Amino acid sequence: MKIKFVSLLLILFVVQTAAAQTVKEADPADVSSVDAIMKAVYDVISGDAGKARDWDRFRTLFHKDARMIPTGKNPQTNVVRATSFSPEDYIKRVEPVFAKEGFHEREKARHTESYGNITHAFSTYEAFRSLSDKTPFMRGINSFQLLNDGKRWWIITIYWQAETPDNLIPKKYLKSGK
Repeated sequence: MKIKFVSLLLILFVVQTAAAQTVKEADPADVSSVDAIMKAVYDVISGDAGKARDWDRFRTLFHKDARMIPTGKNPQTNVVRATSFSPEDYIKRVEPVFAKEGFHEREKARHTESYGNITHAFSTYEAFRSLSDKTPFMRGINSFQLLNDGKRWWIITIYWQAETPDNLIPKKYLKSGK
């Protein structure tokens, strides 16, 4: 019985070690600065309909406890709500959409504040179905909370809201600045 228990522990250790070794490390160029990590996020989620995204790269940008939180008002009920996802839940949610529709998100402007190891960035975005589109089908603001652990940048939270006719993006967020 004792041998079976020790064997089981050894197998679990080997499986855990193997799994830990298969986790992709972040490309240092993606996590070396606030500009780099935000560029990487926009890059990895953007693509034409049916184009596979590099979800392994996406995962490397996020802290293990990271959250992604879309918010907005339901047009039928006028109820404002926020829904919290892990990056993994986000992938599951958007993959079917990205398989059918192109989605290219570009940063239009950014307002950033930092203190110690934390940075908050209000990143105004525009979304297009195709790179050739001249007019975005959607705009909004992504609120990024970022952490620098002394070695690299991590995304802690992306909290966003799309622009609506009754909630236009303020002009101050359409140009970069403090």
